[in-house]
Amino acid sequence: MASVVLSDAEKMYIIHGVQEDLRVDGRGCEDYRCAEVETDVVSNTSGSARVKLGHTDILVGVKAEMGTPKLEKPDEGYLEFFVDCSANATPEFEGRGGEELGTEIASTLYRVFSSEGTVDLKALCINPREHCWVLYVDVLLLECGGNLFDAISIAVKAALFNTRIPKVRVLEDEEGSKEIELSDDPYDCIRLNVDDVPCIVTLNKIGYRHVVDATLQEEACSLASLLIAITSKGALTCMKKIGKGSLDPESIFEMMETGKKVGKSLHASLQKVLDEEESLGTTRQKVGFLG
Repeated sequence: MASVVLSDAEKMYIIHGVQEDLRVDGRGCEDYRCAEVETDVVSNTSGSARVKLGHTDILVGVKAEMGTPKLEKPDEGYLEFFVDCSANATPEFEGRGGEELGTEIASTLYRVFSSEGTVDLKALCINPREHCWVLYVDVLLLECGGNLFDAISIAVKAALFNTRIPKVRVLEDEEGSKEIELSDDPYDCIRLNVDDVPCIVTLNKIGYRHVVDATLQEEACSLASLLIAITSKGALTCMKKIGKGSLDPESIFEMMETGKKVGKSLHASLQKVLDEEESLGTTRQKVGFLG
């Protein structure tokens, strides 16, 4: 993960500020930076979104392709995640560094989406055991300015909300062979229900307190952090501890409670933005990911 080198004096300044609930950029410990969210930014995808959170910039594209259901789940479609850490985002992503982080983020996304009911996978089934929709979720890290996991989860949820899957009909001839017919109408499509898709909230332990949406400088002062997936209803679906430092049970409990509270308001803010963009329809002025 991208990192910065701070002097001991700089670290002490950040740590002391956090203990007083005053961060370097003026935020309190439980405040997020202003996030910019834009959907439908890549033309050749089924759905896409770009999220800018401080200096962190993420682009997500979703492509729906027809595939064969997995043997253990013959009546469901599935999601595949791929994360590309652009070397332009930070020099540390050159060579193996970016590859290892990409694998770690992808495995975290698989874990978050493995929870029951996150996405209605049965709605992606076309023909049990024969045909289903596979959603390829491609994540591109354009810039890293701290709090990668949260920004990626917001972008993934926004891209899935924006995803439109063509409606299909299964036609059977007299001999019993099946043919699949895709609808020509771009408005005749399936939309995913993303109400239960979790957002990740990362809480970094700094000194005796914890902060959400840490900057790169704050991450450099944190030895341990807790990454939790929270639904819009405030339910915790999975949890992961990262960093070399230790967390005592009391801290973990406090961090979980903060994460639930912050996660619920994060979902509400995101859904409001997505609904506003949706209501504008084709009249919306697009910035695009090169804007």
